[in-house]
Amino acid sequence: MWIVRLSFDGDPARLALRPAHRERLTALHAEGRVRMAGPYADGTGAVIVFDTPDRATLDALIAEDPYYAAPGVTADIREWTTIIP
Repeated sequence: MWIVRLSFDGDPARLALRPAHRERLTALHAEGRVRMAGPYADGTGAVIVFDTPDRATLDALIAEDPYYAAPGVTADIREWTTIIP
């Protein structure tokens, strides 16, 4: 499993990409590839929990969504081992 922590620097350019990003997350959730996702309450970022077999698969999913490369968006990606699923 993978945790993707997004940070936003306040650049409003990302907002134009957000609706498509959320639609993509919804579709990936329906496929079982996203377990949960949502923004921080203060609007400074978000967390997405991906369930993919490897980093290459995760990278391919991220590459398909331009939101991750939007101005003002940075991502920190960590592999996560769950003990309570």
